[in-house]
Amino acid sequence: MPVKKLYSILLFLGFILCLSINVYGQDTEKPEGQTEIPSELRQLYAQSAVLMDADSGRVLFEKNGYEQKPMASTTKIMTLIVTLENANLDEIVTVSQYAAGMPDVQLGIRKDEQYRLGDLLYSLMLESHNDSAVAIAEHVGGSVEGFAEMMNAKARDIGCFNTYYITPNGLDATDEDGTHSTTAADLARTMRYCITQSPKREEFLTITRTSSYSFGDTEGLRSFTVGNKNAFLTMMEGALSGKTGFTNNAGYCYVGALKREERTFIVALLGCGWPNNRSYKWSDTRKLMSYGLEHYEYRDIWEEPSLGVLPVKGGIPESGNLEEQSYTHIALAPGSEASHRKLLLSEQEQITIESNLPDALTAPVEPGTIIGSIRYYLNHEIVEIYPIIAEERVDAVSLPWCIRRITTGYLL
Repeated sequence: MPVKKLYSILLFLGFILCLSINVYGQDTEKPEGQTEIPSELRQLYAQSAVLMDADSGRVLFEKNGYEQKPMASTTKIMTLIVTLENANLDEIVTVSQYAAGMPDVQLGIRKDEQYRLGDLLYSLMLESHNDSAVAIAEHVGGSVEGFAEMMNAKARDIGCFNTYYITPNGLDATDEDGTHSTTAADLARTMRYCITQSPKREEFLTITRTSSYSFGDTEGLRSFTVGNKNAFLTMMEGALSGKTGFTNNAGYCYVGALKREERTFIVALLGCGWPNNRSYKWSDTRKLMSYGLEHYEYRDIWEEPSLGVLPVKGGIPESGNLEEQSYTHIALAPGSEASHRKLLLSEQEQITIESNLPDALTAPVEPGTIIGSIRYYLNHEIVEIYPIIAEERVDAVSLPWCIRRITTGYLL
């Protein structure tokens, strides 16, 4: 295949990759497709809720999933992943007076004490200590404000455009640029990044799944043992990770992930009850996870297309007889079949397939030229595109060819 044609195919496939990223995981508006609330999910307590397919980033169910709300300590999943990606866990953190003065929940660290950064991450995630969060942020970002800039930059990088961080611990806060807040869809997307996409995803999972952890300050004067408060880890088979949260403004919040067989689901909840309703978040999480497990399975969307041939206007037929129509065989671009994949679909969801081809081509036609595409749609959104190419050369009828044709016929 000519280098120029190969380049055009690679360029086309690059465009499709960008398009698929836009479809999966970068949406900032509510997607089409969910028209009726399933009966199992009509009694959710949460003000905002999302069930997400962690593989594709597709939102499978949402209730006010795109409304910004305070997120409490679910913030700390971003605090953890930013720290893991930007610092050495053996670095030593010196506690400031500001960090030591954070309100409950506290580890109880004191001004000028020193701790290994990696140890404080267990305090951050297992028992959600606010003082540890600020000590970590000041060390990694130079200040709480500097660390918040890192958090907001990471949020934009992963497509969370309706999220705004002010604090590393999730305490209610407002500044001149907005309120510390997110959406259930963005919170689920953040968890998806942490467990499936980050280069530090294994470290993230190790910390958040640890049942208990013991450590002390660098001088050996104080010791602590922290226990994991994420009760979901023992509620359902396959529970992967999660983070609870609560403030007066946010109410009870939760984000968690579950993997069973090849399916991975994420649930994000905001405003899921206020005291004394701390169990609501567990009820909603189990409901949403169970719904995903019961109704969604992986199905192969691939169907072998029957493409055949396309007429070519002004082309030289194989027989050389201009009274006949010239054609070129068409096929999927090389490698397209290998890129097909399965999608997590409910029993009601159907993939629709459309061919995008011209009625005819105009000569000359070079082999390998992209002439159209086959598109796979789910809920009116493109989920896969395969380029179609011409397989054979068709030269154009030209004056020199006509002269040669006449001359050859005369001589014969």
